[in-house]
Amino acid sequence: MVTTGLRPGRSAVLRLLVVAVALTGALLGGLGGAAPASAHAALTGSTPAQGAVVGHAPEQVALTFSEGVAMGDDSIRVLDPKGKRVDRGKLLKLSSGNVVKYGAGLPAGLGDGTYTVAWQAVSADSHPVSGAFTFSVGAPSKTTAAVPAQKAGGGLVGALYGIARALAYTGFVLLVGGAAFVVACRPAAALVRSVQRLVVQGWALLTGTTVAMLLLRTPYTGSGDLADVFDFGGLQQVLITKPGAALVSRLLLLAAAALLVAVLFGAYARTQEPAEPGEEPRDATALARQRKDLTFGLGVGGLIIAVGLAATWAMAEHASTGLQTAVAMPVDVLHLLAVATWLGGLAALVASLYWGPPVERAAVRRFSRIAFGSVLVLVTTGVYQSWRQVGTWRALTDTTYGWLLLLKAGLVVVLVGIAWVSRRWTGRLAEVPAAEGTGAEVTEGAGASEKAEVTEGAEEADEADEKTAAAAGAETRAEKATVGVSAAAAVTATAAPARPTGPGAGGGAEPGAVSGTESDAAADETPAPPSASTTDAPGPSKGTPTPDPTRAAQLARQQAALDSARTKRERDADPERLGLRRSVLAEAAVAAVVLVVTTVLTATEPARTEEAVKAASSGQSATTARPQALTIPFDTGGPHGKGTARLGLAPGSSTAANTLQLRLTDPSGKAMDVPEVKISFTQKAKKLGPLPAVPRQVDKGRWRASGVRLPVPGQWQLSLVVRTSDIDQVTEIKNVKIG
Repeated sequence: MVTTGLRPGRSAVLRLLVVAVALTGALLGGLGGAAPASAHAALTGSTPAQGAVVGHAPEQVALTFSEGVAMGDDSIRVLDPKGKRVDRGKLLKLSSGNVVKYGAGLPAGLGDGTYTVAWQAVSADSHPVSGAFTFSVGAPSKTTAAVPAQKAGGGLVGALYGIARALAYTGFVLLVGGAAFVVACRPAAALVRSVQRLVVQGWALLTGTTVAMLLLRTPYTGSGDLADVFDFGGLQQVLITKPGAALVSRLLLLAAAALLVAVLFGAYARTQEPAEPGEEPRDATALARQRKDLTFGLGVGGLIIAVGLAATWAMAEHASTGLQTAVAMPVDVLHLLAVATWLGGLAALVASLYWGPPVERAAVRRFSRIAFGSVLVLVTTGVYQSWRQVGTWRALTDTTYGWLLLLKAGLVVVLVGIAWVSRRWTGRLAEVPAAEGTGAEVTEGAGASEKAEVTEGAEEADEADEKTAAAAGAETRAEKATVGVSAAAAVTATAAPARPTGPGAGGGAEPGAVSGTESDAAADETPAPPSASTTDAPGPSKGTPTPDPTRAAQLARQQAALDSARTKRERDADPERLGLRRSVLAEAAVAAVVLVVTTVLTATEPARTEEAVKAASSGQSATTARPQALTIPFDTGGPHGKGTARLGLAPGSSTAANTLQLRLTDPSGKAMDVPEVKISFTQKAKKLGPLPAVPRQVDKGRWRASGVRLPVPGQWQLSLVVRTSDIDQVTEIKNVKIG
């Protein structure tokens, strides 16, 4: 085959540079609605706070989340120190404005001790989240409350659900991208069995995984027990949720997609079939009109279904929550369609190059232009998603989500490099003649099993030849000379050279015998002998072999295998197409890895949310209310002026009234009475205080002050004044941390 030897021009090089920059930016945003733009809810605060010690039991427990969540009456459980549930069992909706808050009421009269709060919810992007924390009433105590070690959405059920999600994305890409490749790039591929299998398997994969995800939703968001897959009561509850409705909508759209696939590889494929030899020519005008109508119908119908399928991800997952949902949802749909067109078309091109007839240069170039347009869409949507989910440059290196994006960007750099190589091979392709491109369709259908049958038939034919040694000479040569003809012609040509079958036949041809070359000429110039066509005669004439239909079928299959092998040799002998096949296969392999990384991102908390949770956690940890205990030695300098003050402040909170307890002891450890004790608090950073706390003596050497309020959290200075006589007095300063 003659090659053009073309090299990409300056415009092609600039175009590839745009692709490289575009894809790198696009991948920073992830796979839009299909993949990395997840937005898991996170607990950003609670009342009481984690580890807090409160003076008396609160009326309710309240939880604040970073975004909308779905919760039920059993979503928040409060357990006492013995593990018994003590909440009222009714969910309280406390949200207001942009603040997402839910709570659980507590009965009056709860005793002192440590209480455990276990919660579970489903975030607006369909992912389950859960957690637990403790708080204490009066003072901390031991607790036997059992908290599930496995988080919601984890374990075997979580792994199966994650695999189903990844396979669902793959099925969508193969279905939409493969069908788009046939309609928009290479209509003749509708006849290629490998492309047909690719699209049909994509549909089956997406359908099967959608059903599996629908059944797994109950254990995935609930108990985590795989047996709950058959909980049809739970399935009914799933169907009324947003993710359940999206999955059911996807199944309905897939039913419509099945009809389009049937038309694509049925009526549409028949319009691409070449005319058979001897067949009456079809009306070219009518055929062109039929192709145009089918192409329009498949294009419009397929686009509607593809948009609907992409919307089932956008409406129930990442784009449906967070910032600018009205913009994010259509952006996610466009992003997912662009990914499917690019990667699915790439998979169809690989199938055509490896398991089909030679691909026309025009088809490859059409796909190249469509892929470039898809990349431009990826740029716009990817940059937007990058800003929406990452937020800051620092988050790229400080969060797990950011690290995964960097890994994905590195893979894209490799992918762009391979795509540049593929584009060079495309520029050097020579056009495939029409006869070559369509004639090979007949032999392409012979799969591995059929070739095995041909080989087996050829071996049986060889054994038959050995058993008929008397006719092995001229008859075998005549059969080989007529292998390229139809089965009937092969039988006729075999019966043509009549010769004696006496003892001398095995040693060479008799004078009356016909050589192989002469047999060919006879087959071309003379009509077939009557004996070859009158098979219904009482018996064959003397010296004429009986036609064998089994032998004719074996010869036909053998010829088909030879034609297929010759076609593959010719295809592999084309260095340009061989190089293109290898580079496109490598490109598809890297794209598959990118898709896997993208799927992992769907289960990863986005950088923006992770950073917000870290900030809230650090702020909360800095202001966590904890009881304070101080030991302060003092010496007033007078008689009996030495002693130790032990001071306790609980709960040590700026949001609640604190109780202060003071005990004074002499050096021997006995209770010590003094004429006067004064206590005050000062916050120098905010220029607050001194705020006095007036203790009341309750016993010998013991004082108590209730209702001590410190308005802001942070570091406070405690001032303790002890007077042991009219003239002996000392002031001690200590720092105390208030939450």
